[in-house]
Amino acid sequence: MDTRPAASASVLLVGVDFGHANFDDKLEELGLLAQTAGLVPVERMTCKRKAPDAALFVGTGKAEEIKMMARECGASEILFDQSLSPAQQRNLERTLDMPVNDRTFLILEIFAQRARSHEGKLQVELAKLQYLSTRLVRRWSHLERQTGGAGVRGGPGEKQIELDKRMISESIKRTKERLNKVKRQRQTQRKQRDRRNSFTISLVGYTNAGKTTLFNALVKARAYTADQLFATLDTTTRQLYLGDAARSVSLSDTVGFIRDLPHGLIDAFQATLQEAAEADLLLHVVDGSNPDYLEQVEQVQRVLAEIGADQVPQLLVFNKLDAIEKDRWPLQMSDMFEVNDPVSETAKSLERVFVSAKTGEGLPLLRQVLAKHAGTLPVDESPLADESVV
Repeated sequence: MDTRPAASASVLLVGVDFGHANFDDKLEELGLLAQTAGLVPVERMTCKRKAPDAALFVGTGKAEEIKMMARECGASEILFDQSLSPAQQRNLERTLDMPVNDRTFLILEIFAQRARSHEGKLQVELAKLQYLSTRLVRRWSHLERQTGGAGVRGGPGEKQIELDKRMISESIKRTKERLNKVKRQRQTQRKQRDRRNSFTISLVGYTNAGKTTLFNALVKARAYTADQLFATLDTTTRQLYLGDAARSVSLSDTVGFIRDLPHGLIDAFQATLQEAAEADLLLHVVDGSNPDYLEQVEQVQRVLAEIGADQVPQLLVFNKLDAIEKDRWPLQMSDMFEVNDPVSETAKSLERVFVSAKTGEGLPLLRQVLAKHAGTLPVDESPLADESVV
């Protein structure tokens, strides 16, 4: 059964609260992800459990409730806010008699739709192959043992599932080899920048925080922007001239982070995320108008720790000042802000600047602060040409 979400398919959103602090009881983010993937959320259901049910994740009784609600609201598939094991997904589909997908698969689908560069497409392909390799039992368990014999591929009696496992394994190997080639090319580019004492800045942050809008405003670029999750997947690098430092720096726009970002994506996007890990400065862009910005800052810090970028100096940029009421604007456009370090579990103080990438408010101050940081390295006498992964 192909469980790929169809365009405009109606979905029932399901979230299970296991007592974790970051549980989204309104399933707002899952709803935005579904809409981004072209799905139409028609109803939402949440429940509480101490631990996942090994067979059905939510238990038999709740699975029956989900089935009834799906019929009543006309949903054509079920979407869970958590990751499901292959066995749980298979059992739920049999019980509910309709396609069941999880948060991981949904994010993979969005990435597959949005990737534009050769590297981005390879990274998504690898992540999807790794995800699907664990779902082969569900997809091929209905097939009989294949008849083997002389001249028949797979040898005597090899099951179809074994053939498909081998095919996916070979595809994963080929994709990894192609990604390693891209990674070597990126390393060559970084070495060239290092030899010329180029100061590198990477934009990071929670998805839809306005990173690309800020990137366009700073370097006068025309990178694609939209008020949606994961509008930008491919890394783009441009030169930014800072007059106060009398030098140019390299500014890179990277993929946005999100709560429970699948580990397969973190692994697959290692080449892209390496831009952040090897930067001289991280511009951590925060949606200052979002009421959950503290949680989003914490999630970004966790991902940075996972990719080995938690020790890179950070500058917090609280964006979307234009979306905040004037009487709630900060008294100072620049100050210090404490964030929790997920590794040491202690608070660290980071410099913060308030801006509106949309209106330009605060951008001159941000340029001054960037010039202060860039002034710590010698001036690049031979600036690099603009780079863009397309």
